Amino acid sequence: MPMASGRQGPSGRFARAVSAEVRASMARQQIKAQELARRVDLSPNYISKRVRDVLPFTMNDIEAVCEALGEDLEGFMLRAARAAQDDSRD
Repeated sequence: MPMASGRQGPSGRFARAVSAEVRASMARQQIKAQELARRVDLSPNYISKRVRDVLPFTMNDIEAVCEALGEDLEGFMLRAARAAQDDSRD
């Protein structure tokens, strides 16, 4: 197993499913990335890169994002896991 280099690689299948859940929640609530960034006290650039799947969200990010969006963390992660699993079957 490779050692972590301190740099995040590109988003994998599960990370893309997580960001898709973030985008879906943002769309339902009509919240833009800039507003989400303000709510979680992160830079708009940081959030934008993760929402666009340039880089993956961290688990700490997801906890903060779920809280900011009023999402149930467990339900959110289950939806993302199911979507990632469904994507692997295609």
